[in-house]
Order: sequence, then structure tokens, then C-alpha cells
Amino acid sequence: MIAHLRGRLLEKHPNRVIVDVQGVGYEALVPLSTFYELPEPGGEISLRIHTHVREDALLLYGFATLLELQLFERLISVSQIGPKLALAVLSGIEPKDLITAVKVNDIARLTAIPGVGKKTAERIGLELKDKMGAFLPAEGTASTQGESAGESMRTDVLSALINLGYHRPLAERAVEATLKTGSAGSFEEILRQALRELSR
Repeated sequence: MIAHLRGRLLEKHPNRVIVDVQGVGYEALVPLSTFYELPEPGGEISLRIHTHVREDALLLYGFATLLELQLFERLISVSQIGPKLALAVLSGIEPKDLITAVKVNDIARLTAIPGVGKKTAERIGLELKDKMGAFLPAEGTASTQGESAGESMRTDVLSALINLGYHRPLAERAVEATLKTGSAGSFEEILRQALRELSR
């Protein structure tokens, strides 16, 4: 069972990374909360890993922090929530906001996450509320160095939102609203702001 990976980042995408560990490339699926913290390809990274074994595949899920891993494992303990949806939940809401939403049973906030309907949100609230007491809200994370948000940035962010499950018209409106505010920065920063627009 793989529980941890440390190595050189070969590739990074909003939903997956490839880590070179002494010449062997491991693919790990990651939430956006982890993606935001990744260095540029070639940098050294360390990920906590949840290994998911199916009859037809062995999948690795990577997390930058212990909190993310613990939340992921609690989410997949909820009935009818698998690793794919649990990753979508962590990509659609910050860990500290997820903890708060579950504690106060904020169904509206949970259903704002792509792929989470009312029944799923209610199950998350019901089954995890008592399990969130040990968690304290996570501290905010540092942003990365900014760069201009040109047309290629718009295309990249729009593509990432669609890959995360948002419908194109909603994603386009969120990207446009973000860029109209004069937001400038890295891909991660623009994507984070667009996600905030979608959660309003």
C-alpha cells in the first residue's frame, strides 16, 4: 500500500500529477486545493497518498496536507460517495469551508459543488457532522507569483472548469467576471477566483 510519495514533479494538471520517484513515474489524482500548492514541473514535491484498489485498476490519490487526506477518507466513508466524487468535493470547496459547511449543515453551500445534489449533500451532513469535531479550520495558503491573464489564460482556466464538471456557459460567465475585475496572477489564482464566482 502506497501511503506517501516524494520526488520530482514531471507534470501537473488541475486534476492529476505525475511524480518521478527515482526514475519511476507515479500518476496521482489530486484536488484543486493540492494543485494550488504545487511547484512548477521540475520542483520537488511530497504528497500523502490514498491507494484505491479496484478489480480493474490501482489508483493513487495525492494530497498536500494531512487534513486533505483525512477529509477525503471521511468523504469516501459516506454511502454512495466514491473517490471521484470525494475529489470533486475537495476541488469545489476549501477544506476549512467544507468543515464549516458540514458542522452547520449548510446544504446550499454543499450543493454548489459540481456533482453534489441535495440528497448527497444531506448524506454528507448527516454522516460526517459528528466526525468533524476534531478538525479546526485550516489556515489560508500562500498564493503563487502572478503573471498576466491573457487570452491563453482565459482558455486554460475555462478548460479546467469544464474538466471539473461545470457547464460551459456557467464557466464562461465566471471566467469573464473574474477577468473583468482586473484580476491578474497565475493560472492557479485566476482559477481560484473563478471558482469563488461560481460558488456565489
